[in-house]
Amino acid sequence: MSTSIVALIIVLGVLIFFHELGHFLVARFFGVGVEKFSLGFGPRLVGRQVGRTDYRISAIPLGGYVKMVGEEPDAELDPADLPFSFTHKPVGQRMAIVAAGPAFNILLALVIFYFVFLFAGMSVLLPTIGEVSEHSPAAAAGLRQGDRITAVDGNPVATWQDMAQLITASQGRPLSVQYRRGDAEGRVRITPEVRQTENIFGEPVTRYVIGITAAGQVETRRVGPLEAAVTAATQTWAITEMTVLSVAKIISGTLSPKTLGGPIMIAEMAGQQAREGLVNLMFFTALISINLAILNILPIPVLDGGHLLFFTIEALRGRPVSRRLREIAQQAGMFLLMLLMILVFYNDILRIASD
Repeated sequence: MSTSIVALIIVLGVLIFFHELGHFLVARFFGVGVEKFSLGFGPRLVGRQVGRTDYRISAIPLGGYVKMVGEEPDAELDPADLPFSFTHKPVGQRMAIVAAGPAFNILLALVIFYFVFLFAGMSVLLPTIGEVSEHSPAAAAGLRQGDRITAVDGNPVATWQDMAQLITASQGRPLSVQYRRGDAEGRVRITPEVRQTENIFGEPVTRYVIGITAAGQVETRRVGPLEAAVTAATQTWAITEMTVLSVAKIISGTLSPKTLGGPIMIAEMAGQQAREGLVNLMFFTALISINLAILNILPIPVLDGGHLLFFTIEALRGRPVSRRLREIAQQAGMFLLMLLMILVFYNDILRIASD
């Protein structure tokens, strides 16, 4: 349990710091004064005043904030502070400041993936057959457990994913499959068959398969700086796309909200990844960082996405949203967040009870 708590504090601390750092740096770039840069909420525990800004660590570690000069549109300001006021900056600059928080979380994930791939290498699943289904195209062609696929239709295969993509792309046409069995090389003709399977969201999908499963052999491959950068960008994009799709499916009702987890689940997973090694914990941190970015850009008042929505309306109308409407929206947004917190804690408790 202590490992989980320490890992949770480290993960959340890094994510919150980078998120708020994004807001802070872009705010300072546009000349906005920053009064507080806080990791955590509530009473100030420790900190240091540097110029106008109070850099602090606060008592409640579940978040953080950057308090800017003139952040409240209706607040009274000293005329000397007007050039440093957030509210008095052009709407495009305010949007950039708000968007910088989620953007820095995506950037953090990209940087983590880059250094992990560069120094620890890439783990790939090898195209070695674990099982061959009875009466499958692979069984009919004579493939066996332990065979390693080396090429499909003359295209070299280095990973299980390479092979699966080539089989899927065949659309059922006959394929020439080259394999290695011990020291011997072989080649067979296989026609993939259509099967109804489920994707990771439990939705039925149609795929072309040959009836084999992976042996689970994993190889770590070293990569150079350029390949590490490309792979990191690809990985970040893939996880971002999957996270957005998951959120959309939860909102539409396609995916059960029971899949959502809260601080307890994050702590358990963080502790598990920490026990498995630093690389695992870094990957987990990058994954949660992307999830935090997507959550924050949802158009819910009190979140960054809610502010961006208001600023977009302001840019289109040429004037800010009324104070009354902002207050109502903020209350509604807080209510939605409270419901979400209750739901994720409820899910966490059910998971613990079922273990």
